[in-house]
Amino acid sequence: MSKISWEDLYKSKVVTADEAVKKIKSGDRVVTGHACGEPKEIIDAMVRNKDFYENVEIVHMVSMGKSEYCKPELASNFRHNSIFAGATTRQAILDGRADFTPCFFSEVPKMFKEGTLPVDVALVQLSIPDEHGYCSFGVSNDYTKPAAELAKIVIAELNDKMPRTSGDSFIHVSEIDYIVETSNEIIELMPPKIGEIEKAIGENCAKLIEDGSTLQLGIGAIPDAVLLFLKGKKDLGIHSEMISDGVVELIEAGVITNKAKTLHCGKSVVTFLMGTKRLYDYVNGNPSVEMYPVDYVNNPCVIAENYKMVSINSCIQVDLMGQVAADTIGLKQFSGVGGQVDFVRGAAMAKGGKSIIAMPSTASKGKVSRIVPILDEGATVTTSRNDIHYIVTEFGIAQLKGKTLKERARALINVAHPDFRDTLIEEWEKRFKVKF
Repeated sequence: MSKISWEDLYKSKVVTADEAVKKIKSGDRVVTGHACGEPKEIIDAMVRNKDFYENVEIVHMVSMGKSEYCKPELASNFRHNSIFAGATTRQAILDGRADFTPCFFSEVPKMFKEGTLPVDVALVQLSIPDEHGYCSFGVSNDYTKPAAELAKIVIAELNDKMPRTSGDSFIHVSEIDYIVETSNEIIELMPPKIGEIEKAIGENCAKLIEDGSTLQLGIGAIPDAVLLFLKGKKDLGIHSEMISDGVVELIEAGVITNKAKTLHCGKSVVTFLMGTKRLYDYVNGNPSVEMYPVDYVNNPCVIAENYKMVSINSCIQVDLMGQVAADTIGLKQFSGVGGQVDFVRGAAMAKGGKSIIAMPSTASKGKVSRIVPILDEGATVTTSRNDIHYIVTEFGIAQLKGKTLKERARALINVAHPDFRDTLIEEWEKRFKVKF
């Protein structure tokens, strides 16, 4: 008997998006591809066919799409279980129409694997297959690849515009149950506006980055601002849960070479990508950028193998003990833990490692201090005071490791906005029974 070719197997699995989503059953747990890798056409079809379902649980981290399954009128059809709240899902969580599951980004695949959060259906977006029948997970490997490997049913949107990324980033056509062919531009994240405050923060962060360091950068204006001040550095490397367009500029300028890395020397290692077409074109077929699942990239023990590992993340509030709230505003779930703690702890274990929490000193257009005596009522501690190394604002750098409560509170007050220092000093003197 002749073996069926992957091409014939492929053809046998091609269906329309509407046909594919009818394989989802009421009560199923559906995990969707992450962030810019979200399979838009399949999700739109699922929402369009809402009357076929009751109580379908939809699990994902950041959604860059419309998240229409969170609409109040679809509450009996779908219930979103967020593992990282975003702009299109926060209100549903606040209103009680959606749930939130706290977790470290690195542990999401483990929850799928060990049955804490078993996967019935994975909805993913992939590149078209190569000559051997392998598709790439493109811009989102993270938990998306593990979900596809563990799901009972895999419905894949094969997009001829999805970049083909290297590393542990492939799935064979034989492992996909239903294929939906598409040709859509990948969701883009436009570069943020970088103001004078972000530039000052970026410059302060750059002072802590030595030649030969390996970097983890988060999302937003502050990480992008840091990149502006690294142009005089040499042989920087990347081991980061994500990168965006600014990293490409530094690679092309010869600042990021990955030559000094002690793990994956010569390679930028990431688990997902968020940027513009410039970034997606750069990574397409580029062997110098490798994508791996998040339980590898964000594993603190793996991170710690990078010499001079520097993690840069942001937050919402820091109290005078150094406790960081990065994912809640009071009782409101704003985002999620993501990879912040993974990288803070990995950097702490690395030889010559540093972790930086960088933030503007104020919020609400200068009306509220982000450095506070006590975290807002209901706010959760994302990163503990025991983990914090550096807090950076536009006013300077506060080094907290090895400092007493009195010393670290003093250091934090010194980088707070001047408008709020008197109030913070008053609290300091009341708490520690001495003059500032």
